[in-house]
This record gives sequence, structure tokens and C-alpha cells, in this order.
Amino acid sequence: MQTPSATLAHFAANTVFADIPPSVIRKTEDLLVDWVGSVVAGHGARAVESIAQFARAAGPITGPSEQINARRGTSAFFAAMANAAASHVAEQDDVHNGSVFHPATIVFPAALAVAQEIGASGKDFLTAAVVGYEVGIRVGEYLGRPHYRIFHTTGTAGTLAAAAAVGSLLKLTPDQMLHAFGSAGTMSAGLWEFLRTAADSKQLHTAHAASTGLMAATLAKDQFTGATQILEGAQGMGAGMSSNTDVACLTDGLGQRWATAETSFKYHASCRHTHPAADALLAVMQAHGLQVSDIADVETRVHQGAVDVLGPVVNPSTVHQSKFSMGTVLALVAQFGHAGLSEFDGHFQTEVTTSFCAKVRMVVDGEVDTAYPKRWIGKVVVRTNDGRLLDGRVDEPKGDPGNTLSRDEITAKALRLAHYSGGVDAQTMTALIDRLWGVAEWNVVPHLLPQAR
Repeated sequence: MQTPSATLAHFAANTVFADIPPSVIRKTEDLLVDWVGSVVAGHGARAVESIAQFARAAGPITGPSEQINARRGTSAFFAAMANAAASHVAEQDDVHNGSVFHPATIVFPAALAVAQEIGASGKDFLTAAVVGYEVGIRVGEYLGRPHYRIFHTTGTAGTLAAAAAVGSLLKLTPDQMLHAFGSAGTMSAGLWEFLRTAADSKQLHTAHAASTGLMAATLAKDQFTGATQILEGAQGMGAGMSSNTDVACLTDGLGQRWATAETSFKYHASCRHTHPAADALLAVMQAHGLQVSDIADVETRVHQGAVDVLGPVVNPSTVHQSKFSMGTVLALVAQFGHAGLSEFDGHFQTEVTTSFCAKVRMVVDGEVDTAYPKRWIGKVVVRTNDGRLLDGRVDEPKGDPGNTLSRDEITAKALRLAHYSGGVDAQTMTALIDRLWGVAEWNVVPHLLPQAR
């Protein structure tokens, strides 16, 4: 019998554009535009620039693949590395709930770099992206909640997602794709410990996963072999990185259930674990006409995963660390109705924010925890200064498939992100977005932005 790893590799190697429903292609175009906004938003961020400088020093000074924010060409490997780092720093990149995996920040950098390198068509590029999403999401679901408690799934499952996307572009055979998975899996990495000290590791996780997955697929094309049961084997990822895997997640519904279409957009510029409570708090404040000064305290009813990731952040010292503070996010939402990039930059350590932050606590809720990760329910109990207790609930946070962003909203978000970083002017960004909606018709995937002179 074919192993689950082999079945997944067969799907990744054999999926072609015609196999993918038009609605999934349209969703992938939406995800691409959303990702480009996040890349541009990373322009100038210190951690991103450190990785970009490394890429410039280690890689060629010219090449076929685009290092987007630097407006220059380089090798596919270093373009994937730099673009993956840039697209994860603003905390606005997409997320798949059930796998707790951020696909775009891994899949698109690797696929774009190789598509530009080999002159692939827009259809082949989109196919590769879907394949990467499908594989990465299923690996994340397979590894499950115990994995995510310690490991950053985007860094671990992401290596296989990148390998699948690049393998699709390189037309790997099923056997070669399986070996690419083996090499990618043995190099997968990413631990949550960095959050405790506001370290820069999160950008390194995505840079590593995208470039490592690309390397694994490229080596497989040259007959380099890897473990053929890297996922479910006795000493594979499941055995080493989780205590409760579900092997059925790897293969169930392949070609019928398109997990790409289940991916959520991020509305607030913060860790996704904060979004359900943020939206629930907003609902209470809007329903009762509350101002931030009316609130005595907030109890957020959360899943255990939120406590595991957000709990260590008790006194955020940087903007990025504050995006993993439930109290900070809710404080910004209460003040401004939205926790956006500018709100974090200007207000994450103000007296109003820090005072409100101290009023917020997280409590694990049975219903919320049972529903997670398939559904991310938001519940809050707000106590007002005049003694009222007000309940708030959101079953689908803004950006989830049932409460998704329209193309107009995705465009507006991408333009906001470009304006925030100053990396791309409004006219150039608008023109780029207009082109991206037609990616399926591209004969060859070009550089997205004009190159620096």
C-alpha cells in the first residue's frame, strides 16, 4: 500500500491547473495580493533588513529572481529568503485556522522566486501556490495542537509547503517530490521561545522555511534522496515533534477538499490568537456605546493555544512583541476600533494602553477550546465602571472564510500596508495590484516592481 507521505507527494506532483476549481484560483489570487501587501509592509524593518543584508552579502548581486523591497535581482534561494522574512513582520499575512499555519509567507516567496527563475507561466505559478498551501495545511493539521504548543508550525510545516510549491514548478515526479518532502522535513525548525525575550526569530523561521523548502525540491530534481516517510515514520516529524498526530489529515479529501479556500485574512496587525477576542470586545463596545474609559476590566474566554502563545508576553518591550500581548491588542481596539500598524507604532506603550492592558486577563473556555483549531470563537466578559457585566461573542472573526474580505477590502489593505512602510508609492502599488488580479493570464511571471537603477 502507498504510504500517506507518498500519497501526498503524488498529489503534489500531479496536480495541474485544470484540476483546481475556478473559485480556488480566485481565492489564490486574493491571497497573492494580500501577501504582496505584507511584503511591502516589511520594507525597512530592522530584522528584515538584517536578513536582506545577509542575502545581499551571500548571494549574487544580480539574478533572475526578485528581492522585492530591494528592487533588485538575485538567486531564487536568496530572493525566497528575503521576501519570506519581509512578509511576516507586519503580522498581516494570512492564516489557516485548522492547521494554525501561515501559508502565504512561505509558499509565495518560494514559488515566485523559482517561477521568475525558470520563466514559468502565471497558471503554473498559481498551481504551485495551491499545491504548497494544500500540503502545508495538511502537514500542520497532522502535527496538531501538541506540536504548536512548542513549535511554530509556519516554520516546520512550511518547509514542506515550500518544497511542494517549488516541486510543482520544477515538474518533479511523485518519487522526486517524496524525496523533496524528506529533505525539507529533516530541516524543518521553529520554536516559540523567542517570544519571551522579543527576539527576531519569527522572521528567521519564514526565511529559513521558504529557502530550505526550495533547496529540498531543487536537490530532489537532481536525484538527491530524502526519507520517504518523513512525516509518519518511526523517527519522522510526527514522532519527534508531536504527541498526538492524525495521519488521516495528510490524505483525506485530496483533490476534493481544497484547504486553500479555507484560509483566513488578517484584519488586525497582530497575532491571530488575539483577533477573536478583539472582535468580540468591539461588538460589545459598539452595542452598548462604550468608550475605553468606561471599562473596568475584560475577561477573554480563549482556547489553550492562545494562552500557550500569548501567555509568556507579560510586559512587551517592542512593537512586534506587543502584537502577541492580548492586553495591548484589546487596549488598541478599545481606543481606536482597530489594532493596525500605525496604532501599534504610536500607542503600544502609552499610559492609556498599558493601563488598559493590566485590566485584561485570559481564561480557558471549554467551548472555545473544544472548537479550536477548526473554529476560532471569540468571547469576552466586560465589566464597566458602573458595575454592568456585558457578554460579547464572535463566531467568525473578520477575515475568516464566512466573514471574509472583499477584493476592494484586500486592495485597500494592501495600499495601507504600502503607505505604512513607504516602500512603494500609491500609484505604483495600485498598478501592481491591478496586474496581479490577472496573474492567470501571464505567459511568464515577471518582476513585480521596477528594478532599482
